[in-house]
Amino acid sequence: MTSNRQDAWSRDEDVLLAEVVLRHIREGGTQLQAFEEVGRKLSRTSAACGFRWNSFVRKQYKSGIELAKKQRKESKKLSSSVKELPDQSKGSAFPSEPEQSEEYNSVDVFSMGSMIQFLRKAEQAVQNEEAFKVENVRLKEEIVQLQSKINSLEKEKEMSTKKLQLLEDDHQSLLAIFEKARKMALLQGNEDKVKFQMDKNGNLQRVKK
Repeated sequence: MTSNRQDAWSRDEDVLLAEVVLRHIREGGTQLQAFEEVGRKLSRTSAACGFRWNSFVRKQYKSGIELAKKQRKESKKLSSSVKELPDQSKGSAFPSEPEQSEEYNSVDVFSMGSMIQFLRKAEQAVQNEEAFKVENVRLKEEIVQLQSKINSLEKEKEMSTKKLQLLEDDHQSLLAIFEKARKMALLQGNEDKVKFQMDKNGNLQRVKK
């Protein structure tokens, strides 16, 4: 089929273009190869695909491009370590098996890198969860201690309030007694000496001579 479409790009076509280009970036391929692959699938020229990518789609996938480049770099590191495995296996207690080695080398390196990264994140998540649990228990114990201290302070406050009220009542009683004594002294001002005594209710009474 001739690649000569001139119609507008649809959302699905943009997504396909992005997926193919990002895959080629991850796997170490070139953008030109990606454009040619998309062109065959969409019956468009590779030039049209390249123009669409550079003029519009690439701007929508900046973070995806950075991630794909990072994954490509990690894949290269892992690929280098995989190539060194035969030398490192010399003297191993396990016999080498050519068939398994070939199968191992054919494994998608990107998938292995993703799995290792996933396992590391999972391990870190478990450690964080355990730390959160320990911190949660500590905070709960601290809350219980603080609540107990608050209750104790509330009781002390209540007792202090009662004592203060009793002192206030006594103070008012004394003021009333002094005021009553003053008035009685004024009423008996013509006498040389005025004697008072307090009855069982705490009231002052003038003592007759």
